[in-house]
Amino acid sequence: MSRAIVAFAEDWGGLPSSTQHIVGRLARDRDVLWINSIGMRRPRFDRRDLSRAAAKVRGLVGPRQPGGEPAVDRPERLTVVSPIALSWPGSRLAASFNRIALGGQVRRKMAERGLRRPILWTSLPTAAPLLGALGEGPVVYYVGDDFAALPGVDHEPVSAMERDLVARADLVLAASEALVAKFPADRTVFLPHGVDLDRFSTPAPRAADLPRSGRIAGYYGSIAEWIDVESLARTAAAMPDWTFVLIGDAKVDVSALEALPNVRLLGSRPNSMLPSYSQHWDVSLLPYRDSAMIRAGNPLKLREYLAAGTPIAAIDYNYPSLAPYANFIRSAADPARFGDAIRLAAGDRGDSVRRRARVADEGWDARAREVGALMEAL
Repeated sequence: MSRAIVAFAEDWGGLPSSTQHIVGRLARDRDVLWINSIGMRRPRFDRRDLSRAAAKVRGLVGPRQPGGEPAVDRPERLTVVSPIALSWPGSRLAASFNRIALGGQVRRKMAERGLRRPILWTSLPTAAPLLGALGEGPVVYYVGDDFAALPGVDHEPVSAMERDLVARADLVLAASEALVAKFPADRTVFLPHGVDLDRFSTPAPRAADLPRSGRIAGYYGSIAEWIDVESLARTAAAMPDWTFVLIGDAKVDVSALEALPNVRLLGSRPNSMLPSYSQHWDVSLLPYRDSAMIRAGNPLKLREYLAAGTPIAAIDYNYPSLAPYANFIRSAADPARFGDAIRLAAGDRGDSVRRRARVADEGWDARAREVGALMEAL
């Protein structure tokens, strides 16, 4: 029988993270307690934080109201727990409270489900104070980002938590080779992201709000600090014969994009709808700005774009995770030449079969089987 898992990660049903894909598949043949996120910065008591706090309280008193289609289907054997926790990295009081209150909450859930010495999986360093408080078995740390460089994180206390976590972890799974290099070689395994092949490769109808004529360059994902909004705006202004379609919540100033008549900011869309866009626009975009976070990253959407079959154009700052796919990406080393890369990529439209074949063996099912085998060996 496969060992149960207690997983500390982001909120279940939000953005389609690699942890949801992997642990969701592992839950097909084992019990999983999924603990929704413990924040990685101290509260600021602004509108965003108060709204998030209210959602957490609602999760404690009753089932969350539907807020759109979940990115990953929840297996029957996966139970979601809204944590009784203080999100205040670096606070000894918060760490002690979480160890007692959240530890007790999780132990009660474990007892209800008859879970003994489960594998403790965490994708967040903020679970470190819970280690040893749950009667857990082996500890697995899955790291998909460089938390020391990730925007919106209290870097110093979160990095200290990560060091403590790594020192006590039996296995570290790192999503990029740059992240592998940060952790002990004898306990760290490179685990690149996968892709939902069925979702992104299966032909999907064209989205109703996608322009019906002209060339289209598209992007989906958060429009946040790591997106080169300035270069996107300059590129779109220089390509009036193209329409730029951007899908995702804008978390930075996008007024330069909003001012352009050939830019469509559509807001967020359910994950299931994304192929209705990416399969039908002419070029998929990776418009990242240079940063330590991006150099250590491994974007989920890269493989999703390939599975959708569309050409890809990127602003390339020696981004290591792009290297294995270099033959499938038109890269602009200089952001001012991004438009040239987009036009070159548009000429690659006929290579969709080859692009899909490149990721045919990189599905999430294969990644989950690999993780399952590693965990069973602990």
